[in-house]
Amino acid sequence: MTPPPAIILGLDPGLGTTGWGVIAVEGNRLRHVANGQIKTEPSMVLPRRLANLHAALYDVIRQQQPDGAAVEEVLGNSNAQSTLKLGQARGIVLLAAAQAGLIVGEYHPSIVKKATVGTGGADKKQVQAMVGHLLPGVKLTGPDAADALAVAITHAHHLASARAMQRRASAV
Repeated sequence: MTPPPAIILGLDPGLGTTGWGVIAVEGNRLRHVANGQIKTEPSMVLPRRLANLHAALYDVIRQQQPDGAAVEEVLGNSNAQSTLKLGQARGIVLLAAAQAGLIVGEYHPSIVKKATVGTGGADKKQVQAMVGHLLPGVKLTGPDAADALAVAITHAHHLASARAMQRRASAV
């Protein structure tokens, strides 16, 4: 009997735009389920933007019913204020996934690029092209959604590797 596909939610956090992407994993095969972007209004106060991000992400999780989630880690930049806001948005993303009872994988951007493109220095266009190749027929809602799907693909690869290592260890 074949187990049902695992559903993975990938998340690319951002205060202005948080990308999300859902894939189904069946053995070594990946299938696109859905993707989108959650946008917050820059004219709103920060607490309201974070609350809106949480509510929208909660809706995505409720609708998609993922088995697990993966979130891209935050890279610091020269603007401390921007880095702080990005970190707060990432905290909301992690909170929403944890509240839903999801186990969350976290991946550095260079690991995501290496897992999808083959090199940790890939640019956004290369990531988008490879996501399209790995998930034939996908219609991306934007670059943040493409990044989120790449995070989900990375998580699927890491889970498959962990299962393979576990099988080898138990066979010894």
